[in-house]
Amino acid sequence: MKSDLIVVCGAGGFIGGHLVAELLRQGHRAIRAVDVKPMDEWFQVFPGVESLVLDLQGKHECEVALKDARIVYNLAADMGGMGFIENNKALCMLSVLINTHLLMAARKFGVERFFYASSACVYAADKQTSPEVIALKEADAYPAMPEDGYGWEKLFSERMCRHFREDFGVITRVARFHNVYGPHGTWTGGREKAPAAVCRKVIEAKVSGNHAIEIWGDGKQTRSFMYIDDCLKGTQAILASDILEPINLGSNELVTINGLVDIVEDIAGIKLKRTYNLKAPKGVNGRNSDNTLIKKYLGWEPGTRLRDGMEKTYRWIYDEMVGTRGAKPAQPVLVGK
Repeated sequence: MKSDLIVVCGAGGFIGGHLVAELLRQGHRAIRAVDVKPMDEWFQVFPGVESLVLDLQGKHECEVALKDARIVYNLAADMGGMGFIENNKALCMLSVLINTHLLMAARKFGVERFFYASSACVYAADKQTSPEVIALKEADAYPAMPEDGYGWEKLFSERMCRHFREDFGVITRVARFHNVYGPHGTWTGGREKAPAAVCRKVIEAKVSGNHAIEIWGDGKQTRSFMYIDDCLKGTQAILASDILEPINLGSNELVTINGLVDIVEDIAGIKLKRTYNLKAPKGVNGRNSDNTLIKKYLGWEPGTRLRDGMEKTYRWIYDEMVGTRGAKPAQPVLVGK
């Protein structure tokens, strides 16, 4: 009889840590958490959960991770915000080894279902040139012109999932995440994404008394940001579904970076002088999620209002920076039942 073991790859990271917490809340007990980072750098660590430190770029390590597994969530990747992925293209591309070796292990051990976390960075750059962007449909990934490095790796790994399903019968499901944010994630160090970076900068300005903020780009670039709770719900629903093609998982609440700063300033109760670093990495000019397909298949789409999610994120980062006197974000958070 097949075990009920669920393996979360990338469990020491932001989304992976939240997913393990959610699985525990749902009553699952056979969970294996895997990440390359040392345990003291995991964002969330859970008593009673089998936790392994493994470099999943290796074939043997992937087999150790997936032995006896029934369900696999692959959230593992070497990635970060725009500043990281624009300056570390080779490191991002090497994540192809993770998904490839995990798929090989999934086939070897007869894994029941395999989820792959792709990204909106797979979408063709020529469809994201204007801040007044038309929401990206799943078909807009082809003809291929994804984000250099990180986006190419994600698109290639999507194809690998497809062909392992078609050729070898591994049941794979793929979601294209759009800018996931929330508490218990990276907020400093170079890998943080825009919501956390803006929260940190506003808090630094408020605490220091230097009421100024530097914004990367001209602030007019547009994005949508998905709160972590919506990401978890969508991820599990997509894995359990009959959706064969990669599908968008993101909010369609479009905001400029200037608008994101407005929201965080309002939460903080402060107004800052803005300067714009036009030489800093800023990514595409506009990106939003077309949720037509997910609403068709699941009758649902991510719906957490950006203002609500940012308030929770801001409060958590504020406590990390001020409440714990500047503790580094990579301290494990012990969450028990």
